[in-house]
Amino acid sequence: MKEDLVISIGGSILLPEDEGVSSIESLADILSSGTDKYDLYIVTGGGRIARDYIGWGRALNADEATLDELGIATSRLNARLMIIALGKEVYPVPAKDFDEAVSAGNHYSIVTMGGTHPGHTTDAVAAMLAERLGAQRLINATSVDGVYTADPKKEEEAERLESLSYDRLIEIVSKNEGGAGPNVVFDPLAAEIVKRASIDTYVVDGNDMENLEKAIRGEEFHGSTVA
Repeated sequence: MKEDLVISIGGSILLPEDEGVSSIESLADILSSGTDKYDLYIVTGGGRIARDYIGWGRALNADEATLDELGIATSRLNARLMIIALGKEVYPVPAKDFDEAVSAGNHYSIVTMGGTHPGHTTDAVAAMLAERLGAQRLINATSVDGVYTADPKKEEEAERLESLSYDRLIEIVSKNEGGAGPNVVFDPLAAEIVKRASIDTYVVDGNDMENLEKAIRGEEFHGSTVA
């Protein structure tokens, strides 16, 4: 029986700035190569494009729920690009909710989703989907190489944690600011969900394709393991 594996992929990993579609093509190759062992559920973030739209909307005095809707729409566009790159094995449209994702997974090896509801980041969507599936693992492919004790871009003394408890993760990510379009390693709500569902969570630099593939395979990888 194949494993249900949920992967949250940040928008900046799908479409890095000034790199065209080469990254999404490489991701598609890695993801499609494992479908004999895994049923993959991929949740895509909105990335910098979503943050641009949210910034423009905020400048026009939109409320936070409306800003969230802009992010959700962008994340679903990214999911559609992922579908195009993956080809025939993937459910042909982004699932709009968890019922649709679970149903689609009965017929396709790969299912994608973007955002679903204002106030929920795509990390939280991935965690909720993993809980719904009873998945044992969730991989968060992000723009940093693991969970740090503080933001490594702002604090030189920040340390990367190779392994940490759910409670330690919650403590770290709860320091983050809220609002639409957060750019953080993991969402506080997602952290609470993986704790209550006891889902092993891997945080890995999605730009390192070889390392990401190791995490997907369950091999030793460079990053952080939350359990």
